[in-house]
Amino acid sequence: MIEYSANSGGTTVSDNGATGGGDKCLVVHPFIKSASSVGGAFARTPEAMLDEITGLALAIDLDVAHGEIVSISELKSNSYFGKGTIERLGAIIRGRDIAVALIDTQLSPIQQRNLERDWDCKVLDRTGIILEIFGERARTKEGRMQVDLAHLTYQRSRLVRSWTHLERQRGGAGFMGGPGETQIETDRRLIDQRITKLKKSLKEVKRTRELHRKSRRKVPYPIIALVGYTNAGKSTIFNKLTNSQVLAKDQLFATLDPTMRQIELPSGRIAILSDTVGFISDLPHELVESFHATLEEVLEANIIVHVRDISHPDNAAQKADVISVLHELGLNDEVLEENMIEALNKIDMLDKAELEVIENQAARSKTPILLMSAISGAGIDGFMAQIDEHLSRSMATIEVSLDPGDGKLLSWLYDHGEVVSREQGENIVNLKVRLSDENLMRFNQMNKT
Repeated sequence: MIEYSANSGGTTVSDNGATGGGDKCLVVHPFIKSASSVGGAFARTPEAMLDEITGLALAIDLDVAHGEIVSISELKSNSYFGKGTIERLGAIIRGRDIAVALIDTQLSPIQQRNLERDWDCKVLDRTGIILEIFGERARTKEGRMQVDLAHLTYQRSRLVRSWTHLERQRGGAGFMGGPGETQIETDRRLIDQRITKLKKSLKEVKRTRELHRKSRRKVPYPIIALVGYTNAGKSTIFNKLTNSQVLAKDQLFATLDPTMRQIELPSGRIAILSDTVGFISDLPHELVESFHATLEEVLEANIIVHVRDISHPDNAAQKADVISVLHELGLNDEVLEENMIEALNKIDMLDKAELEVIENQAARSKTPILLMSAISGAGIDGFMAQIDEHLSRSMATIEVSLDPGDGKLLSWLYDHGEVVSREQGENIVNLKVRLSDENLMRFNQMNKT
């Protein structure tokens, strides 16, 4: 946990804060006094936001040399900060040989350019640092295309006349641009061409993904999607339940590419477990749009498991952020209330008094809330049982009488349903079976033939 100490310039990360091993960086969270009440009960503290942006810096192995909360009463359109703050931070940058400054807000292209000029170092805003992380972590072809699209969309908005070569005219022919075209116009046009190509490729990926979903519907196995704020422990839970080796680190955005594995529930029912990209507050809109195809897996899920880091001081605000993104995907409160289970992870990091409070809250909740620790394994069996029970509630229970020799239909019922009871007679087999709506329809069609 990052430690904080107060000084005349604001709140700073103490020298005891954890750092990475890459370029030295400055981390700043601007605290706008007039906006301090925005967010109501879920408003984050400035310290928590500084903690988070520092975590983003560490996620790409930057060495956090200095971190600070800067109180702002009035935003400057050309530089974001006032002259005094720029000079004071500039002295820190020069004195500590800092190469990168991370500003936890969205800077305009002009503001970014002017800060880079004043500080003589690279400046990244919140969108920029998240894009850098996504660019480093994406492994699949689809993931890389999504990151490229988001990065190009962001980069296009950064094409400002900040360098002299952008002012010069250049000649050319064909796709390189005609006479009189400026360098900035050429850059913008080439970026637009690349964006168009990526969108076309991602459209094909989306079509292929939909074909895969149609194939799964024919099986069909229920889908359980793990969602949650980044670093809540989704991948650790996923590995625990599937015996997989998905990257699981105490790090923001350790997992980007979606992963799906088959699991067997206590009833013997087979289900598909899906691990998804972690959410974060103020996620760049470029990424929300470009990762929509990935997050569409959540829309197909029979059960959405919202994994929460219950030990995090801002877990209530993180929950609000996750719900907000799910709403953006088109899932309303009625759907979430019916299909979502909360898994309160990392209970091993709570003291006895804190755990007792959480247990009482979970007991009074109208919606399913599970307490667990993916690291120690506590609550995993209850988690699996709850998933099984939740799926059973959405299934129809039917009574079937079959000829003992009808082995094919008997086998199908055992494979695709949950046999609650079986009575064996001399010439008849009586079964009570739970079936999903899809399998009930298929059984009725098979029984007619």
